[in-house]
Amino acid sequence: MRTTRLPAPARRRAVLGSSVAAALLLGGCGAEVEPDAKASAEVTVKRCGEPVRYKVPRRAVAYEGGSADKLFALGLTDHVHGYVMPPANPPVGESPWASEYAKVKMLSDDLLNKEVVVEAKSDFVVAGWNSGFKDERGITPAILDKLGIQSFMHTESCFNYPGHPEKVTPFEALYTDLERLGRIFRVEKKATAVVDGLKQRVEAVENKAPAGEPVPVFLYDSGTDQPFTAGNQVPPNDIIESAGGRNVFDGLDERWTQVNWESVAEAEPEVVVILDYGDQPAEKKIEFLKKSPHTRGLPAVKKNNFFVLDYNEGISGPRNVDGLEKFGAYLRGLDG
Repeated sequence: MRTTRLPAPARRRAVLGSSVAAALLLGGCGAEVEPDAKASAEVTVKRCGEPVRYKVPRRAVAYEGGSADKLFALGLTDHVHGYVMPPANPPVGESPWASEYAKVKMLSDDLLNKEVVVEAKSDFVVAGWNSGFKDERGITPAILDKLGIQSFMHTESCFNYPGHPEKVTPFEALYTDLERLGRIFRVEKKATAVVDGLKQRVEAVENKAPAGEPVPVFLYDSGTDQPFTAGNQVPPNDIIESAGGRNVFDGLDERWTQVNWESVAEAEPEVVVILDYGDQPAEKKIEFLKKSPHTRGLPAVKKNNFFVLDYNEGISGPRNVDGLEKFGAYLRGLDG
């Protein structure tokens, strides 16, 4: 996970969705959704910055929870053949869409590769750039194009996509993905309702954010010699900001990136957000931070101000807003 930007963006005031839209989001989970119309055979939708022609997919494969959650949130379970979940991803039974995961196939518990996609006879693959899709592993949109397999990339990951980069703030990237997937699957009305519901929930948290100077927050992903953290191109940056905090590395126009412990110490974070992996438990990370000479003197560590962010709340997906709501409540508790 890795990426640099200047000052944190001004707090976004998204357009409110209707209360009906919010109810649709909460109650719709993976329910079947009728296409909005008898769509034409193909529709043009951007894949990062590249316009691509899409047919309605029938055997989609999703890589990681964020990809599958986006499809399930749009009611597209019947179009999903299966999913690939690497060890870092927490159990799918913990997902709000656990019942939908149960209806499709678990194809692999390893990294995404071309063989599993071809064997599944997939006609559509959803993943991120440099996470699921990667030159070194021999699975990229260009390679799949040649095989006649459609693909879609998380807009959040398009920041450094070769040839067709695209850069928006992480929450806007989430909304963009849901809207684009809605067009590809011809369920635009459902996508609009889901996006409006998410925006309404984000604004509700922003409106309750603690007053005063934003709390400095350090996200700890992993690493002992040098820490991996969140730049401003990944969801935790927007989660921290919308809740009323300030990512101490919001000046890095990067995705997930490596820094040094000296810069963490200089930032004097009052809160540490721990990204909780399935294979790297948060408890172990907290234990390390409490013992390490680099971090045991940090204000957040001395005050025991640790907030655990679930992996699927930190990567691009609808659960980003679940993480925001939890972190917003946490910060408001500190304020009190």
